[in-house]
This record gives sequence, C-alpha cells and structure tokens, in this order.
Amino acid sequence: MASIARSLRPIATRFAARTVASPALWRPSAFTVRAFSASRIAQVKKYTKDHEWVEIAADGKTGHIGISEYAAHALGDVVYVELPTAPSEVAAGDAIGAVESVKSASDINSPISCTITAVNELLEESPGTINKGPEDDSSAGGWVAKIEIAEAGTKDLEGLMNAEEYKEFTEE
Repeated sequence: MASIARSLRPIATRFAARTVASPALWRPSAFTVRAFSASRIAQVKKYTKDHEWVEIAADGKTGHIGISEYAAHALGDVVYVELPTAPSEVAAGDAIGAVESVKSASDINSPISCTITAVNELLEESPGTINKGPEDDSSAGGWVAKIEIAEAGTKDLEGLMNAEEYKEFTEE
C-alpha cells in the first residue's frame, strides 16, 4: 500500500496544484441537472416501546419485523428463537414469537396489524444471527418475519417511534 501511495503522490500534487490555482473556472450553471440519484429507496422504519421494529418497503404494502439492536444487546447471547406461523393474521401487540437468551426470555410482539407471509428459517438453525444483525433485513439478517400490511396496520404506524425518537427513548 505504501508503494502505491508513493507512486500516486506526484500525480496528486499536480492535480491539487491545478485545482487550487483555478478555482474560479468552474461555476455551477443554472441549467445543471443531476443525472443520477445516489439515495436509497425510501423505506420507513418504526419502533415500539417494547423494542420491536417494523420496516415498510417502498411499495408501502410489505415489510419486515424484528427486534431492535438495543433489545438484542440487552438480551445477550440468543440461544433459541420461536418463530411465528406463516401465513397468519395478527393485530398490533399480539405475541408472534419469543426470544430466549442466556440472561432471559422475551416475547416478540407484532408492532402493527399485518399478515405474516414468511419467517426467517435461519434463526431456527442459528439463533445467534439476531445478535450479529438484529435490524438487518437481508437474507442473512436477524429479521423475524416478512409481512403484508393491512389497512389497520398503516394506521398503527402513526403510534410508533421513528429512529430519532427511539434513540431518545432508549437513552432515558
């Protein structure tokens, strides 16, 4: 790595000298258009006071449910996860599963009214996945269930906390 940095040093100094010498050559145009977007598709992630989260996909009809990083840290090493039954309809606050750790056990409650369409089978084989990435909704993450959101579920979202509010809640 050091040899690469040394070999690039002469090029970097010439580039830096050119940009410093002529900063007034480039000015933003009134007609400048951004050709692409680097932002991620908007997804809504909300939290409950019982430390569950729900992330709604961009389509507004599907999402994932899991436990928060705060809850996973408080539980310690997870040794068993009871997954919900799929498919099943649940209301906000219904117990959909449980998490057991070396310290304690806790129910997993549904944050919103929804239909559970799939569960994370990886958690049965490797429950410690929750500790590695409790809020990761990828195929190797610690999410608990995939959901379809009912009309009542959309209304339930209003009573949940966003990331900033949840951070403040956990710091109290």
